[in-house]
Amino acid sequence: MKSKQKKKATSPDMIALGKRMKELRIKAGHKSHETFAYQFEINRVLYGDYEAGKGNITYKNLMKIIRGLGVSVKEFFSEGFE
Repeated sequence: MKSKQKKKATSPDMIALGKRMKELRIKAGHKSHETFAYQFEINRVLYGDYEAGKGNITYKNLMKIIRGLGVSVKEFFSEGFE
């Protein structure tokens, strides 16, 4: 009997959030998502999932990411969210 793995839910909002994180991370000069995650004390696997639009991000981690990107909350959400 094969075991089924749970697939992480993806929603249009999470995809937009992940896309924005990746865009701003690269713009800020962080080439590797793993290095960025390590630098700002976020689990690297979780961060990779966030950028892929998977999982469920906590407020605490979202704020760490926004601060790490060097933007305000308003700037973060100013593009890519309709």
